[in-house]
Amino acid sequence: MDMTAMVDVAFLLLTFFILTAQFRVQDAATIETPSSISGIKVPDKDIMTIGLSKEGNVYFGIDNQQKRRDMLDNFAAANGLSFTEKEKKAFSLLSSFGVPKNQLRAFLNLDPEQRNAFKQPGIPIDTTGAGPGNELKDWVFNARKANNDLRIALKGDNLAKFPNFKNVLGTLQAQNINKFNLITGTEAPPAGWKNDD
Repeated sequence: MDMTAMVDVAFLLLTFFILTAQFRVQDAATIETPSSISGIKVPDKDIMTIGLSKEGNVYFGIDNQQKRRDMLDNFAAANGLSFTEKEKKAFSLLSSFGVPKNQLRAFLNLDPEQRNAFKQPGIPIDTTGAGPGNELKDWVFNARKANNDLRIALKGDNLAKFPNFKNVLGTLQAQNINKFNLITGTEAPPAGWKNDD
């Protein structure tokens, strides 16, 4: 039996799947989310993600490269900072980050390999949600200024402590943000479960 046609089809399918696959972006930290059976999906675009690691470190990112540049420009203008074109380009390529503003320029000037290996300490937050040391509020405000259609998603580690999560919520509530999505892992629903749409 001649298998040439089947091999050709297999390679065409393999090529199709390789070319249409999306690469997984490098996150600032590994976050193991809790599982849930929710049928609601987080949107693919216009999304702001706030991550919380098990150590309590906060990470931040938005999905659009141009909007990341605009957000950085807004943040720089509000905080009296300036960034070079090279630093802006490096920032626009980050899917998420977690460094204080006083370390941001040094972080952006690292080589990509060094940047990936760097242990990011997280964005500073406080218990009040609106204090001068809370840099997350500035990032959220400037991201929404760059793109007012952003939807907010919180991605917390399964082992994260509640007081840290409460501080993130306080930061959002200080800006009158009370609607957001929680990113969780998927789990098979129990027998007889129905999604209430």
